[in-house]
Amino acid sequence: MCGLAGVHRRTGKPVDSSLLLEMAGELRHRGPDGTGLYVDGSFGMTNTRLAIVDLVGGDQPLCEERGRYWVMQNGEVYNYVELRSELRQLGHEFATSSDTEVIAHAYEEWGPRFLERLNGDFALAVWDRERQEVLLARDRFGVRPLFLAEYDGDVCFASEAKALLRHPAARRELDPVGIVDTFTTWSTLPDRSAFTGIRELPAAHYAVVGPNGILAEKRWWDLEFEPVDAPEDELVDELEEVLASSTQIRLRADVPVAAYLSGGLDSSVTAALAAREVGPGLHAFGVGFSDARFDESAAQDAIASELGVTFHRTTVGSAEIAAVFPRVVELAEKPLLRTAPAPLLELAGAVEAARLKVVLTGEGADELLGGYDIFREDKVRRFWAREPASKIRPLLFTRLNRWLATDPARAGAFLGQFYGRDLLATDDPLYSHRIRFANTARCLRLLRPEFVGRAAGDTDPAERLIRSLPSRFTGFSPLARAQYLEVATFFEGYLLHAQGDRMLMGHSIEGRFPFVDFRLAELAARLPDSLRLRGLREKYALRKVAARLLPAEIHSRPKIPYRAPIGDVFFGAGQPEYVRQLLRLEAVEEAGILEPAAVERLVAKFARGGERGVSETDEMALVGALSIMLLHEQLVAKPVLAPALKPTRVVIGDVVQAEPVAEAV
Repeated sequence: MCGLAGVHRRTGKPVDSSLLLEMAGELRHRGPDGTGLYVDGSFGMTNTRLAIVDLVGGDQPLCEERGRYWVMQNGEVYNYVELRSELRQLGHEFATSSDTEVIAHAYEEWGPRFLERLNGDFALAVWDRERQEVLLARDRFGVRPLFLAEYDGDVCFASEAKALLRHPAARRELDPVGIVDTFTTWSTLPDRSAFTGIRELPAAHYAVVGPNGILAEKRWWDLEFEPVDAPEDELVDELEEVLASSTQIRLRADVPVAAYLSGGLDSSVTAALAAREVGPGLHAFGVGFSDARFDESAAQDAIASELGVTFHRTTVGSAEIAAVFPRVVELAEKPLLRTAPAPLLELAGAVEAARLKVVLTGEGADELLGGYDIFREDKVRRFWAREPASKIRPLLFTRLNRWLATDPARAGAFLGQFYGRDLLATDDPLYSHRIRFANTARCLRLLRPEFVGRAAGDTDPAERLIRSLPSRFTGFSPLARAQYLEVATFFEGYLLHAQGDRMLMGHSIEGRFPFVDFRLAELAARLPDSLRLRGLREKYALRKVAARLLPAEIHSRPKIPYRAPIGDVFFGAGQPEYVRQLLRLEAVEEAGILEPAAVERLVAKFARGGERGVSETDEMALVGALSIMLLHEQLVAKPVLAPALKPTRVVIGDVVQAEPVAEAV
């Protein structure tokens, strides 16, 4: 895991190495173990390294034996051992045991199609000295971030937007389109970011940048839902085999690998498979809450005891969440609608304190194997839509919302108003997600009309999302469509980043995600719908695998969504001073993004009752408003610029400098 940044100047003017090292300074938390610098005329790139594989020889940049292709990457290629063996048989000679060097040889051998051979989580840059072109690429699910911007003839790229904002031509302002995206789909769509002029390279895409700018941009992989007709037991066996292999190769490292243990099914399965490989030496980490409504400590203890791992718990309360929330927003670089990332930043801090660098986590299982309520809700709504006059069919929603079953009087009114919205529009490509998007979009009332009005062109995220869908999307089953949308929005844009990469990297921890292995993803997409969602039983095939690894009380435990407190964090006893200051009418007015009267009404509602008497939408609106003000304060109005780093490895053209200087502290 590392940080990555670079500049290709269309003007032909030599790149400024001091700018590159300033960009590296903004990425130091991603890689504190060294700083690489590569300069070749009008192109340059930099890397901050978190040393995981080949601790001595893996400093970047690295090249193949001819010195034509120079590589820097953020992430890991897990199947580098097999690729290196194959490339050696083809005549390639290796100078290191690093997975990064494998990328250089693979590109030389296979060109851009080498990406299809990689099993890993990566954002990478390959510089071709002969063609004066750089290939930028991102892994299949966008686990590792990569942002692009064009400033005064410079095509710039970086792992985080704050590094791009160091360019002298960058505009430090929040992008209305990106903010509207977040207040609708939970995250910015890849054609934007939270900042004007900066966008993401979409997941599973590569771009080629030459002297004349971006020459090509192409998707190199996509999720295909093509269910097969095969015996159930064979498919479950295959799922177990692929998941075991995925976990095994993610244990490859020259440092110890730990695991997260949340108390849920997904992390329990990965921890069980990891413990089978590592033995009793496996360290596992879980977060507990002082508020019992959110705490899963008992489940964590039961699983840790069953697996025989060394378990570390980090317990957080409202005060701890409030204290770290400004740092959470700074790391996330986008507005948030939940406080849930904050405990995960604290958890990553516990891993760092234990002097570990790598953890396995369970992200991806819900999206790929059918674990979310949104999939079950879509199934029930479509069932209800076939007989919209039925009074019985909508009662199935009580199985998804436990409080409805205990309050039948409220249930009838709620079901009709909430789940019945646009019930018959089953041909809508966003049918499964329209209710979520509509509820989230209620936060848009917080934005000033004149701020939204500054957006150029099309600002409707739903319409832009529809245009981005592949032509084959309409041929997917309803469940597959819902899963594809979930991956493309919440998973790639929010979960892997705001709750995943960014919080882990806040403490220089590399997260590895066995469920995001492309072999498992492709297998999951081949499973019949009934093996992903059997009736209303979620993750059916995974539960069959878990039954072979875990006791019944663990693998049969109902799914409990991960949440963290909100109202009491910001309006409970000992309210943080920054909340009072940022949500003052004068501060809101000065920022020019939020509607002061709307914020005032929201603050008054929470001030009256903390978390009592407020809705889930109110909670989202509060976190959204506060995170926007924090973004504006920390990265727009009053940024604290990181000092430039001094490189520990320097390459000019194809010449490695003999005496790299020590890195700045």
